[in-house]
Amino acid sequence: MERLDSITFEITNCIGIITMDLPPENYLPVPGFIPLKHFEKWIATENLKGLIFRGAGKHFSAGGNLGKIFEAGKDPQSIHRLVGEGIELLNFIQCLEIPVIAAINRVCFGGGLEIALACHMRIASENALLAFPEVNQNLMPGMGGTIRLPGVIGLPDTIKMLLGGDMLNAMEGQKLGLIDYIAPKDQAFEFSVNLMQKMTHDRPLKVINSIMKSLRNSRIMSRAEAMAEETRLFCSLAIDEAERRKSEKPA
Repeated sequence: MERLDSITFEITNCIGIITMDLPPENYLPVPGFIPLKHFEKWIATENLKGLIFRGAGKHFSAGGNLGKIFEAGKDPQSIHRLVGEGIELLNFIQCLEIPVIAAINRVCFGGGLEIALACHMRIASENALLAFPEVNQNLMPGMGGTIRLPGVIGLPDTIKMLLGGDMLNAMEGQKLGLIDYIAPKDQAFEFSVNLMQKMTHDRPLKVINSIMKSLRNSRIMSRAEAMAEETRLFCSLAIDEAERRKSEKPA
């Protein structure tokens, strides 16, 4: 296990686990809660097939430390730098070529929900609560929340959620499409580990990377470009598999 301030990173069965360890509610000290250079070092571990974000203790994350945000807001350069570091980190997470799951127990608010939105899948315990409460402090999401959320739940429900500032439970989140699977009470992490193992166990890393890369291409490329790249990735895998089978064939 490696630790950087309030964040820990460990690997179990080729699955990376990042834990936000600031109990009781895991408020993020700064938007870029993991310096990007450290995060890149962690996920560069050979044969890492998946990544899970979780919060220590009872909660996922209640969001950013508003006291520090307002203090940084006294200096325009400081607040732009801090938020920019958070955006850079979450954009990097979203573009990873391994599956990333947010294991959400109980509270997932504000910046915590923005982390979850940057993940590829969101698993919530049945007692989870989700919200963007920034509007109640005359703020708004600042790390991609207004950009990612409409693509997940649609524009009308995004407007209602952001301007209303109201909490959703796990069932309501799933109905909107914000939550992918619901786990038993306080069991989001265990559910996430089991799901990740089912998806990645015995799967070659190149296959995982190729699928995730093609899915990312579908978001950032034209349809024609993404399909051409999918073909290239498929052919590369087929050639590799043909060579593997040829080498295993008895003489």
